[in-house]
Amino acid sequence: MVHLLLDCNGVVILLCVWTVHNERSGAGLHAAVCWTHGPSVCCEPAISIDEEVAKLLQLKAQLGGDEGKHVFVLKTAKGTRDYNPKQMAIREKVFNIIISCFKRHGAETIDTPVFELKETLTGKYGEDSKLIYDLKDQGGELLSLRYDLTVPFARYLAMNKITNIKRYHIAKVYRRDNPAMTRGRYREFYQCDFDIAGQYDAMIPDAECLKIVYEILNELDLGDFHIKVNDRRILDGMFAVCGVPGEKFRTICSTVDKLDKMAWEDVKKEMVNEKGLSEDVADRIGEYVSMQGGQDLAERLLQDPKLSQNKQACAGLTDMKLLFSYLELFQVTDKVVFDLSLARGLDYYTGVIYEAILSQTIPAPAEQNGADEAGVSVGSVAGGGRYDGLVGMFDPKGRKVPCVGVSIGIERIFSIMEQKAETSSEKVRTTETQVLVASAQKNLLEERLKLTSELWNAGIKVEVLYKKNPKLLSQLQHCEETGIPLVAILGEQELKDGVVKLRNVASREEVDVPRADLVDEIKKRTL
Repeated sequence: MVHLLLDCNGVVILLCVWTVHNERSGAGLHAAVCWTHGPSVCCEPAISIDEEVAKLLQLKAQLGGDEGKHVFVLKTAKGTRDYNPKQMAIREKVFNIIISCFKRHGAETIDTPVFELKETLTGKYGEDSKLIYDLKDQGGELLSLRYDLTVPFARYLAMNKITNIKRYHIAKVYRRDNPAMTRGRYREFYQCDFDIAGQYDAMIPDAECLKIVYEILNELDLGDFHIKVNDRRILDGMFAVCGVPGEKFRTICSTVDKLDKMAWEDVKKEMVNEKGLSEDVADRIGEYVSMQGGQDLAERLLQDPKLSQNKQACAGLTDMKLLFSYLELFQVTDKVVFDLSLARGLDYYTGVIYEAILSQTIPAPAEQNGADEAGVSVGSVAGGGRYDGLVGMFDPKGRKVPCVGVSIGIERIFSIMEQKAETSSEKVRTTETQVLVASAQKNLLEERLKLTSELWNAGIKVEVLYKKNPKLLSQLQHCEETGIPLVAILGEQELKDGVVKLRNVASREEVDVPRADLVDEIKKRTL
């Protein structure tokens, strides 16, 4: 508020008054600054504006006028997302297909903590170790969020002295990444792992893991796919005969692993400029990693003048031939290709490695990162391999437990299933309710609740509207909107006759069913 005043000498006084108001108590504090202006004199304020503003802010803080008014940014953290009921229904369908396959192959399940001792995870992932989430010191323990489910599984085997098990594990893992969410990549995501641990004859468990990938991708009906296979021993032998120093095998392997995302020229540039290889060595690697085939390629490479002289490479190529003979028996060779460019950069792999690739693209979600592309490549949806030395890293006596396994990339698969659901005319049900108990007249709430309880006790999935006297039309509309297939209708006449009118929502067919036979009739119709 501004006041103009005249003093006794005719000098104009400009008085500015501020009020700081306490919204809780209704009280106010006042502060003022004045300027004087006469015929020939202009005076600066006696108190500087900055000082006065500081005082006002201090008063405001004392009054606490903004307490409890923090404005939250309503968004999920980068690399994470919420899932609505429709999305969760699709996800559960995918999980059920995967779990059913794992169980069909005789697996049992375990669970492990979401965080591990930092030393458990350190040094197991090569260059990807920088993506591990480290936690603050809690109670004297340095902890990290798990990066995958394989290293915790190896720790579990060593800790419990388990030498053979066929297990699956479905749980969230964490990557301190900057992910492309339009391609189904996140910082927090589920992995679905299947592993076989134990001393068995060569390539039989490995072939079963590939068969599992084949079955799951076929059943999910995601479109065309192929499964790349290679062997770490073949890669190491290839690096050796090409002239890569032994201490650079792992870092060069990580670079080769980028061939699914980068052109060969870019990969070569990284090898030469960042990893210190000569151009000649990089070019020799380039000749090998361009090769693809099947059992015939393994046989041809066994005759290669250079590779045939390397013991590791020969062992890997011999096992590759054996693997393809088992895959032929499992009838999956139409989707499997021996690809020398497949590297899988994780340090713990010791033998066969594999990766399943989807051929098609999916539309980019418009709400994510403002994407407006026509589509994005899905890429790898499953991967795994043999890791015979990992358990021995944790065992005090270094005892090894041979292991082979596969991990299904559920987030990428889910992205495709979600897009298919968006374009399909088929309605996605978010509940499994089999029947709605409804009434045709007023004042039948108690009878509806009695029948609902009877059906619940019999194991039927039932709903009832939470109104005393709902209109029959409203009840039927609820069934159509949510996909409930049956309505059990009670009316005064039905109660007298000891029957329930059972209505098929889709066909609108109605039949009177004796109350005693209702459970069997519902089960028969909803099988």
